[in-house]
Amino acid sequence: MISTDICIVGAGPVGLFAVFEAGLLGMRCHLVDYLPQPGGQLTEIYPKKPIYDIPGYPEILAGDLVSEQMKQIAPFNPTFTLGERVETVVKNGQNDFTVTTNDETVINCKVVVIAGGLGVFKPRKPPIDNIEDFERKGVEYMVKDPELFRDKKLVIAGGGDSALDWTIFLSKLAKQITLVHRSKRFRGAPDSVEKVFDLAEKGKIDLRLDSNVTGLTGNGTLDHAVVTNNEGWPEHIAADYFIPLFGLKPELGPIANWGLEIENDAIKVNNALDYQTNIEGIYAIGDINTYPGKLKLILCGYHEAALMAQSAWKLLNPEKKFNLKYTTVNGVNGF
Repeated sequence: MISTDICIVGAGPVGLFAVFEAGLLGMRCHLVDYLPQPGGQLTEIYPKKPIYDIPGYPEILAGDLVSEQMKQIAPFNPTFTLGERVETVVKNGQNDFTVTTNDETVINCKVVVIAGGLGVFKPRKPPIDNIEDFERKGVEYMVKDPELFRDKKLVIAGGGDSALDWTIFLSKLAKQITLVHRSKRFRGAPDSVEKVFDLAEKGKIDLRLDSNVTGLTGNGTLDHAVVTNNEGWPEHIAADYFIPLFGLKPELGPIANWGLEIENDAIKVNNALDYQTNIEGIYAIGDINTYPGKLKLILCGYHEAALMAQSAWKLLNPEKKFNLKYTTVNGVNGF
């Protein structure tokens, strides 16, 4: 049996930062993640994707951010159970939980923190009849290695940050990029939208608005995407790869059976205090939680992790007075 102060379910960026905040307060952490390495979506889905909204980094690759966070938490010696999924969380009493994985690893802890453990992510697929025929044969739902697309003809579909960011990034590598969006307006960051329109004006990408990818053709592998505008006119566009970026659909999995209050496939928390769930001692931070005004941003998850750690310390030390200390004064080793 593994014993620790805090068991963190999910080893993504928010879970890793929770280790740092807890470590500053002298609490030990053990992390459990179904993926075989720390980093969550950043490592598994888009390690080479640039991220632009992390303070202090004008641009940092997702995989590099995870590496830097691993260095940041190293002084606190966190332990990991990777490649296993948490199946059950049982509250035995005040500050006493038993967490069990699908491989029967048992963790005894005083606090449980759910940090993005959404289970399996499945891509949201566009309604194209034969799309599955071209999966891994020209259809890719995520960009793991940008080099795969060097000097290739790409058709990217989507209107969010992922579609915009990858269009901008891959425009430096690909032979040809066509970005297809069903509307005239994008949902992504205004700066990214501006960059995409600038690339289109300079002829570096082909921008198709008010359009959808409605079909795929090829003999064994993809060779064309059928793009149809809102007036119903189809056009065959040469494509080595079609990359639909409509997001990922998470499945809660076992989390749904832990007695937590769920709303729209997310865990309700008390954001007015500390991001605690309806069960005392169980917190939810990052994309897994929901509350009025919730923003699914990494930096918001960092903020939630900081408040969670302070609340957890108070929960475990009810007789002690909490004194906020600053790393600028004490450093990391001074805690």
